[in-house]
Amino acid sequence: MSILSASPDLWLDQTKAKEILQKKTQLDEELAKFLRVEAEFSDSKEMLELAEQENDEHLAQEIENNIRKLEDYLKIYQLECFFSGEADKNSCYLEVHAGAGGTEAQDWARMLLRMYYRWSEIHKYSVELMEESVGEEAGVKSSTIRISGAKAYGWLKSESGVHRLVRISPFDSNARRHTSFASVGVYPVVDDSINIEVNDSDLRIDTYRASGAGGQHVNKTESAIRITHIPTGIVVQCQTDRSQHRNRAIAFEMLKSRLYELELRKREEKNAVQSKDDIGWGNQIRSYVMQPYQMVKDLRSGFEKGNVAAVLDGEIDEFLRSSISAKVGTP
Repeated sequence: MSILSASPDLWLDQTKAKEILQKKTQLDEELAKFLRVEAEFSDSKEMLELAEQENDEHLAQEIENNIRKLEDYLKIYQLECFFSGEADKNSCYLEVHAGAGGTEAQDWARMLLRMYYRWSEIHKYSVELMEESVGEEAGVKSSTIRISGAKAYGWLKSESGVHRLVRISPFDSNARRHTSFASVGVYPVVDDSINIEVNDSDLRIDTYRASGAGGQHVNKTESAIRITHIPTGIVVQCQTDRSQHRNRAIAFEMLKSRLYELELRKREEKNAVQSKDDIGWGNQIRSYVMQPYQMVKDLRSGFEKGNVAAVLDGEIDEFLRSSISAKVGTP
């Protein structure tokens, strides 16, 4: 790869050159991770020998803590080695849809959206709001965000599915327990190297006024774009920009991502896209119970955690690892 990137003829084909340099960057990053682990293990081994010679329990404890951190890092690195899908290294779009239940479900959708915002913040991913339909009283009916960063899709693709919440409703004056559902969909951002053909005759394009924050402009112009892909029924929306042309371009990119993800799922012989009518019992992948007890449980891997507040604050790494491990068959 280094020989190819150093070739004087590299830029004769700019498309191929970009592919080579992108691959080289990815390989350099993977090599850097391996060398980091190797160096830290070697340093810890030498320090441990020194601690044993000097009978330094404090130093030995510090080394033990470092080795545990290294072990956690290796578990993550091990799972990333299974990110062999075509788009696993890409950024992703993540959308949340409230299930039936009005304000209660819409508030739950907002809570889920915040959870992914916080997870992205913890892992230094950037987040951009693409589209949002706000609930009448609280929460959101639907929202789409773009999470940009290496391997965002690889980590989050297992989050696609229905998420169930059980709690005492803050919107119920009688303080009764309610069950709410929301669906999450994760789709890879496709780059120029992935060719997705879309026929104009298969599209229905609508414009509408953007909702939510954005000043007077969003209330006066129909800058938001909705594209419906008629053969598949896929609908994407974008209102992130003041320019209708820019929103149209972004929405088209989102549509290509959805179609690409659909093709990936077909190849894996899975259900392509879940219907919004199925956001309910029997289709959930994870349950978040706040009353009568505290528990978050992934229904695919069986992994569970009692600290619901921490999970909803973005601490979902253990669930991501457990679902990926269950899929690839690692302990």
